[in-house]
Amino acid sequence: MRLWDFGKRVCLVERTRLGGAGVHNGALSSKTLWELSRDYRNATRRDRGYFAEQIHVHYSAVVEAVEQATSSKTEQMARQLRALSESCSEHGGSITWLVGSARFVDAHRVHVEGSESGRSRQITAEHFIIATGSVPRALPDVDIDGSSIMTSDHIGGLERFPRSLVVLGAGVVGCEFATIFANFAQTKVYLIDRAERILPFEDADIARVCSTNLEKKGVTIHHRARLVGMRRVRDEVEYCIEHHTGGRETIRVEKALVSIGRLPNANGLNLEAAGVVVGPGGHIAVEDTQTNVPYIYAVGDVTDDVALVNVGEHEGRRAAERICGSQTSPLNYDNLSTIMFLDPEVAAIGLNEQKAQEQRIPYRVAVYNYALVNRAIAMRATEGFVKLLVTDDHEMRILGMRALGVHASTALEAVSLMIQYGRSVRELAELLHPHPAVTEGLQDCCRMLLGTSIYKPSVFQSDLRLSRINYADEVRG
Repeated sequence: MRLWDFGKRVCLVERTRLGGAGVHNGALSSKTLWELSRDYRNATRRDRGYFAEQIHVHYSAVVEAVEQATSSKTEQMARQLRALSESCSEHGGSITWLVGSARFVDAHRVHVEGSESGRSRQITAEHFIIATGSVPRALPDVDIDGSSIMTSDHIGGLERFPRSLVVLGAGVVGCEFATIFANFAQTKVYLIDRAERILPFEDADIARVCSTNLEKKGVTIHHRARLVGMRRVRDEVEYCIEHHTGGRETIRVEKALVSIGRLPNANGLNLEAAGVVVGPGGHIAVEDTQTNVPYIYAVGDVTDDVALVNVGEHEGRRAAERICGSQTSPLNYDNLSTIMFLDPEVAAIGLNEQKAQEQRIPYRVAVYNYALVNRAIAMRATEGFVKLLVTDDHEMRILGMRALGVHASTALEAVSLMIQYGRSVRELAELLHPHPAVTEGLQDCCRMLLGTSIYKPSVFQSDLRLSRINYADEVRG
């Protein structure tokens, strides 16, 4: 679409469904599933002054609702592609949408094997953008059949809630699916975590809350456990784990979900014919979206950059603008924001404490508990906190934020803008927030750092934290 903005004639080749993992078997579908699971769990709560009885849930109906969401998004995209398929004399741009698989013939041509009409054709272009995404990573000794042992690509194929499910992998996606099935309360969930704690890339306080909530819902987390084997035994799955003590345990469940990351989807592109360099992990090597071949670009999961939908879109725009000679600033990932759909949701942007300490960056941090935020109190959802990191100097520039709790993601936009422009926490503290709103917790984090908060850390010691972190071997002026 960005190339169309510049009046270019574009050929878009997609071998399956429009939207890729950003819509199907990934971001939109899994988050729709998460929202439905959260709605169900809220409907079954008995601490709201009322409760409902005889609530029934069927996985096939849940999947149908997810498909309605993804279909609406796909149809929006298809509608626009159809509308822009013909060149406008005033604009000059057009988009040709081909359904098929493409591979490079040489550095100037791709061969497209049609999957609908059976036709094949060659496309010659001045520039190419590779945006083929990624696929779920598998294990060589585990037979993923898509029925008993699955990846995220197969979840939509379930006809009913499994009686029991083991999730291999305690990263974001694995924890999200563990949360989803635990919310529906129809499935006994096991989670295999090789590290000492789930979400090992996040601060311990974030991981601790998410882990505790999963366990409260009946999820069994195998901490510090190594998978020894996993196989299908008749209509069940048998898996064996080795605990950190050396003891081994064998458990049978109905289904297994393997969620151990994703791999670049570059197989079959015949990149060697185009002379495109591929890294040791199979990722296409790029410099600011450009491969070693000057007129071939690569964006999204197929590169070694952060594998997120918003990053892929950002890189796609950047590649289009570079092709068209538009002067844009280099890509900057410092204010990259993410949402983890757990219980509760986690919003993240910039540095966390773990990364700041690994990089030995002096910082100040304020933590403001949701128990003191009026909107969270009104929602009867006081579990969570807002954590803000700033530089340990007079400027107090914002380094990063983590928010854990209801509506956590609403705090991201303002912080993202401040990080992008290197602004001080003083400016963020001056924003006038609506009342009551969850973002008031962020505002009081800012005020705590400035010593002007309404609630004082010396009084609410269990709900507020104000710290200054530096390093003994550094000489400070």
